[in-house]
Amino acid sequence: MSDHALRLLREQSHLAELAAFPFNFDLARADHVEDVRLASGGPLEAVAGDDTGGTYFVCEDGSVLYADSEGSAGIIGNSVDEALEVLVGLPGWHDHLGLAPADGEEKIRAAVAETEEEIREYHGIDDERTELRAGLGLPERSPVELIGLLHTALLRTEPDFLLLNAEEGGAHGLLDRHPRPPLWESVLARGRADLARLREDSAWDEVAGDRARRALALRAAQFDRREGDLPLLRHLLRHEAEASMTDELRLAAVLVGLRGLAEDLPLLYEVRETDFDTWCGLGGMPEPGADPAELRRWASDLDDSLFGTDPADEPLFTWTGLAREQGLVELARTALIRRLDDIDFRAYCDARDGKAMERRHACQLSPLVHEFQQLGDTFQALRAQRLYVPLQTKAWDRVSALLKLARLEREEGRFGAAIRTLTSLRDALAEPDGNDGGSDRDGNGNGNSDGSLEHWWRTNLGAYIVEEHYAVARAAASDTALTDEVRAVTVAAGELLARLSGTARANVERSLAGTTDIHTDTGANADADVSAERTSPRPSAG
Repeated sequence: MSDHALRLLREQSHLAELAAFPFNFDLARADHVEDVRLASGGPLEAVAGDDTGGTYFVCEDGSVLYADSEGSAGIIGNSVDEALEVLVGLPGWHDHLGLAPADGEEKIRAAVAETEEEIREYHGIDDERTELRAGLGLPERSPVELIGLLHTALLRTEPDFLLLNAEEGGAHGLLDRHPRPPLWESVLARGRADLARLREDSAWDEVAGDRARRALALRAAQFDRREGDLPLLRHLLRHEAEASMTDELRLAAVLVGLRGLAEDLPLLYEVRETDFDTWCGLGGMPEPGADPAELRRWASDLDDSLFGTDPADEPLFTWTGLAREQGLVELARTALIRRLDDIDFRAYCDARDGKAMERRHACQLSPLVHEFQQLGDTFQALRAQRLYVPLQTKAWDRVSALLKLARLEREEGRFGAAIRTLTSLRDALAEPDGNDGGSDRDGNGNGNSDGSLEHWWRTNLGAYIVEEHYAVARAAASDTALTDEVRAVTVAAGELLARLSGTARANVERSLAGTTDIHTDTGANADADVSAERTSPRPSAG
């Protein structure tokens, strides 16, 4: 995109002064009120500001992103040249963020004229506009054209130009309030196109052989059900079984089963028997020879509880997962960040009012962590996990959540925070009324006050805890400011390792072989540990 006008402003002080006043594009104010970054990680250069604390940023593709001082942001031009056309042609552009071409020429011209008359009461804009346009080589456009440019630019803000607070990670609001299509509509677009092709008896193998396209086509069929789709649904079902148990496999089985045809029972049974996961995931399905009415009942019950015909009723994570599979990473990221921001704000309000977070919001935090990790966005995953940890009431869950928090902090390079989190984790293991794994290694204690950590020292969780201590110590070793903390966490790692049961300890030592020096006193109870492990349960680490 052209930056011709920006170069001229930097070279010619008189033009720069005109841009700064009366058009409020001041090269000397390129210093935003807070550190910000794009959620996508793309480059961002502050080039100018205005007298309200707002800042103009140039993005990698040349687009100009304006961020005000109140936490809102939006694209206002495809280039600096285009943005200046808007600023010079619509000096009251902030007042016109709600206008769109659909409002019609009469309304647009009247609104712009009213705003400019108000500006003229304080200073001139007409001669200055003519001079600046001529100096920068900007075309003269009508207010209607300029509103069209601004409106189109604003709608491009998400998902590629979502602006975040660099430290806290929360997203800026949108400058405008123009309606956007729902996430599901953008995600489902290709699936609808593929479904149309399948109905025309074309591209069956092309679509069915592509996991992402197959899933989208099935979702499109979920919301656009037609009697003649049964052959293509059977085809998609057979191919989806190759991916083992997925939500779309269950959906395909439901869409086929809703027809209630006895001839489909062998196919459905064959799909269910693909592997152990499909056998579990499609449990309750009638077997060949059953009454077709049973098949219809089974499919209808699943349809009512899990699917339905309104895409707006599907969970957010259905659409973000499908967006990610299509490569629409920023679309998924934006939706997830917006949801996390909403939960974060609600948590703040609940805490302020002395209330607990609503369960329907709290239960979304763990899936949010997972989805952000799938996107490779550890920063946002860490935000969600921080909210998740204090909600855990069972000792086992709290320790597991702290372990994941420490791992995310380490992966994000926040070693001091990871060390502090591991300290909290050890405190949780050694709570009053709890079993610290050392003094009560014969299992006579009751673990934690709720009993869930009774045998932590001989579980996978115990092994993971020790491995994470060593991982943090290795990662933070080069940080001279953390020398004492690294030494302390290394000592703690050795103590925890010595508390593990014999087999668990041996497994950890093998996994750490060659990565760190492990000094452990196996003690006289090593044989007893091994014996205890053979006869005691090994709870899953979760």
